[in-house]
Amino acid sequence: MRFLRQTVIGFVLAAVTLALLALAAQTVGSAIQTRMSKDRTPPPTRERVFAVNVVTAQAGRTHPVLETFGEIQSRRRLELRAAISGRVIWLADSFQDGGAVRKGDVLVRIDPSDAQAVVDRLQADLADARSEQRDAARGLTLAQDESAAADEQADLRGRAHQRQIDLQTRGVGTAAAVETAELAASAARAQVLARRQAVAQAQARIDQAATRLTRTQIALAEAQRKLDDTTLIAPFSGTLGATNVVEGRLVSMNERLAELIDPNDLEVSFRVSTAQYVRFLDSLGQVMRAPINVTLDVAGLDLTADGTITRASAGTGDGQTGRVIFATLAKPIGFKTGDFVTVRVTEPPLENVVRLPSAAMDAAQDVLVLGAEDRLEAIRVTLIRRQGDDVLVRSPLLEGRDVVQARSPLLGAGIAVKPLRAGQPTATAPAMVELSAERRARLVAFVKDNAFMPQEAKDRVLAKLSEPQVPLKMVERIESRMGG
Repeated sequence: MRFLRQTVIGFVLAAVTLALLALAAQTVGSAIQTRMSKDRTPPPTRERVFAVNVVTAQAGRTHPVLETFGEIQSRRRLELRAAISGRVIWLADSFQDGGAVRKGDVLVRIDPSDAQAVVDRLQADLADARSEQRDAARGLTLAQDESAAADEQADLRGRAHQRQIDLQTRGVGTAAAVETAELAASAARAQVLARRQAVAQAQARIDQAATRLTRTQIALAEAQRKLDDTTLIAPFSGTLGATNVVEGRLVSMNERLAELIDPNDLEVSFRVSTAQYVRFLDSLGQVMRAPINVTLDVAGLDLTADGTITRASAGTGDGQTGRVIFATLAKPIGFKTGDFVTVRVTEPPLENVVRLPSAAMDAAQDVLVLGAEDRLEAIRVTLIRRQGDDVLVRSPLLEGRDVVQARSPLLGAGIAVKPLRAGQPTATAPAMVELSAERRARLVAFVKDNAFMPQEAKDRVLAKLSEPQVPLKMVERIESRMGG
C-alpha cells in the first residue's frame, strides 16, 4: 500500500509539471505572436516650443542720459598768504579749520611796529617837503619882484643915458657925462640879467620841491600799504580750511596761512570721452548749456542738486584723454568741496529710436523678433546709445514688431516660441518695514554718531526713522554701513 501511494503521488506531480510546462509554452508563443503582429512605425516627435518674454518695439523721440562721475569744487577758492614777514599778534576767533567768516572780517594781525615807524618818518619827510615847497613859492615871488625892480632901474638908466646924448648933441653936455650915463645903463642891464637868473633858480627850486613832495608821497603810500598788509582781511564770505598759524608765530613773506572757500558757489567737474564731448557741441562748436543732475550717496539718503553745463576745459591734461566739463549747481545744499558724486547729463534728443533691454541684442547687433506662426526671425539693428541696462537702436524693419527681451543659446532664427507679453508697467510703492524698538534705537544711534553726514541729511534720516514704517532700502543701506 505504501508503494502504491507513493507511485500515485509521483504520477500526479509529473502530470502537474507537464501541465505547467504546456501553459508556459502557450504563454511564450502568444507573446511572440502579439509582438510580431504590432506596427513598427515610430511615433511622431513633437517640436519643442520655448516660452519667451517679448516687448513691442516703438520708435519715438528719446532724451539719452549720460552717467559719469565727477568732483565737487568751489568756483571761489583763495589761498590766504602773509604779505609781509613778522610776528602774529592777534587771530580772529573764527580763524580755524571750518570757521565761517564774512567779507571784510579781520582775520590776522601781524606786528605793525616797524611798518608804523616807517610811516611816521615819511610823514615827517612829507611835512618837510611841503614846507620846502612853500618856501620855494615865496622865494619865487621875491625873485620876481626884484626882477621887476631891476627892469625899472634899467629903464631909468637908459632914459638918463639918452638925455646925456641929447645934451651932447646940442653942445650942452660933455662926453664924460655921456660915458658915465652909459656905464650906469650897462650896469642896470647886468642887474636885470642877474635878477632873471634868480627867478629861474627860484622856479627850479619850486620844481625840485614838487618832485621831492611827489617822491615822499609815493614812499608814504608804499609804507602805508605795507602797514595795511599787517592786517589780513577776508576778501569774500566763506569757510576757512587748512589753517596753520597760531598767535605769536613768526611768519615769512608769502607764507600760506589758510585757505578760504566759498561753500555757496559750487560747481562740478567731470570727464567724458571725446565722442561724448562732441555730442554736447552746438553748430558754432560751443558747449551747450545742457541740464545735469548730481547725486551724493550718504547713509540712507541721496543728496541731489540740479545744475547747468557752463564750459569745457582748455586742454586734456598731461597723460589724460577726453575732455573735462564744468557745470554750476543751483542749490548745492549739503555738498562740500571734494565730494565724489554721480553726474547725469541730459543729452540732445534722438529721433526715431527704439529702447530695448541690452540682453535683447547680441554681439553682432542682431535682435530676434516674432514672425509668422510665432517663429523667430533675426533683424540687424544699428546701436545708437547704451543706457544702463537698455540700448537705443534704430532699424526700419523693427517698428511695431515683438522683440525677444533676453536672448539665450537655445533661441535662434526659425525656432517656434510661445510669446509672453507683459502688461503696462505700473509704479509700485517702495517696500516698507516695521522696526522693533531695539533695531530702531540702534539705527538712530548710528546716524547721530556719524560725523561725516551733513546735519540736514541727519535730520531727514532721523525723521524717516521716527515713522511707524521705514523704507526698507534706507534700512538696508544704514545696516550695510554699520555692519548689521
